[in-house]
Amino acid sequence: MMRHHISIFITIIAAFMLMSCSANDAPDNRKISDDAPIIRLMDADARGLDPQIMSDLSSVRVAMDQFEGLTRYDENGHVILGLAKKMQVSADGLIWHFTLREGVQFSDGQKIMAAHFARGFARIMDEKSASPHRALFGIIKSVEPQGADQIVIKLYQPFPALPQLLAHPAMAALPFHRIDAVGDKWTQDRPMVGSGPYILSSWQLNQKLSLVINPQYHGSRPKNNGVDWTPSDNKQTAMRRILARQADISGDYPESRQEWLQKNYPQLVRISPYIGSYYFVFNLRKTPFNDARVRRALSMAVNRQWMSEKMLGGNGANISNQPAYGVVPPSLYDGAAYRPYWANWPMEMRRTEARKLLSAAGYGPNNPLSFDIRYNSSSEHRRAAVAMATMWRDIGVDAKNLNSEASLHFDMLRRGDFALARSGWIADYAAPENFLAIHQTTSGSQNYTGYNNPAFVNALEMAVAEGNEKKRMAAMQYAEKIMMDDNIVIPLYFYISRALVQPYIRGYEDNPANIHPSQFIWRTKEAMK
Repeated sequence: MMRHHISIFITIIAAFMLMSCSANDAPDNRKISDDAPIIRLMDADARGLDPQIMSDLSSVRVAMDQFEGLTRYDENGHVILGLAKKMQVSADGLIWHFTLREGVQFSDGQKIMAAHFARGFARIMDEKSASPHRALFGIIKSVEPQGADQIVIKLYQPFPALPQLLAHPAMAALPFHRIDAVGDKWTQDRPMVGSGPYILSSWQLNQKLSLVINPQYHGSRPKNNGVDWTPSDNKQTAMRRILARQADISGDYPESRQEWLQKNYPQLVRISPYIGSYYFVFNLRKTPFNDARVRRALSMAVNRQWMSEKMLGGNGANISNQPAYGVVPPSLYDGAAYRPYWANWPMEMRRTEARKLLSAAGYGPNNPLSFDIRYNSSSEHRRAAVAMATMWRDIGVDAKNLNSEASLHFDMLRRGDFALARSGWIADYAAPENFLAIHQTTSGSQNYTGYNNPAFVNALEMAVAEGNEKKRMAAMQYAEKIMMDDNIVIPLYFYISRALVQPYIRGYEDNPANIHPSQFIWRTKEAMK
């Protein structure tokens, strides 16, 4: 029965692929002027401009161009000093001293001072701000200014990854003189006041968000004349825009077109390992997924190996999506990712056990389990949802697909208005706790599942406090095991980054963080040919 369903699904995928291959995929000879902005496609429009309030990936990427903190990322995805010129760490790793560069200013000429960072941290931690980043910065005990240019950051426990954490735009220098003057309306300023290499000149919703160079930026002038961040939630459409030279960079493309692209346009394809995990989240607050037996049954019945190898497909770069049973990528555990006791069982054995679990929970032929799978509009998310629904038919489950655009999708996740929904996590910094901390009550609305297990919280707190690197890793693995044994999510695979980059683009360097600051990107003269 399963083989029959999978064959139908493969046929459907093949039909879509044939329909999408056409003469329209051929590039044209469009000429690009020397002073034109770099056009970067993103999979969804930014959901807001305040980096302390927004946490979606599109908003964060745009904010990284507009705002800078004590540290920042370079073109290779490495953390370097930003507005700070000096950093010192105490012997016990609990106190970090930063010294600001001389003369740093906001884009409107107002001076950047140490107090801005103390106020920024206080704003994140203030419950009234509703910042989704409180848990992310929970390792920080205090941020204290000492004079105009000295910042002292005290931690609850040693945390070597602090420079990575401080590169997040939520901890960048924000223009509190504008926030104090107009409140939340400060993001409506045009140009919008910033501390990074660019400032926002205009934003046409669902069309483009235009950045121009910040004349007051302390660093080297960006290597381009500006950036247009353009939303394109359809990966097929984004790919065609790149092939038609209507854009310079697309942050993704359809996995199903991998082989075709590498055969026909290998000069455009960029593939790299990526620190991220893809999964679907259960809503634990209500029936049917407040029953752990139901959650485990569904997770057991998903053939992740097939989805990684057949649904997503391989590629010619010897890099592929690895099946996932946990949320922490194996690279953060020296290759030893979480695997449940049933991971190596044959699929028929797993389906048999899944049926038993559903029966024990009260579901069967006379009372079939039925629910919606919610996902944000994307052919790739749809394929994952269709594949799982197909697999679950063999255990007597009726799952229907329900899609919506990205902003509505994630709003409903934050409100807990779903049964099973597409989610995932891209690392804010390369450490296991960044993947685990969002699944606790202190993460507020970002804890989509509503998970609340004191044993998990205690285990995670002990892991974070552990100073020995090997013991810390083992403690993190134990905390993840508690969470994954509760089956609060269905992990499918660990990400790789895929991008289409025009061959005339320079400064876009592949890296595991998948961070590509716009200021380092430029076109060569061949773009104008």
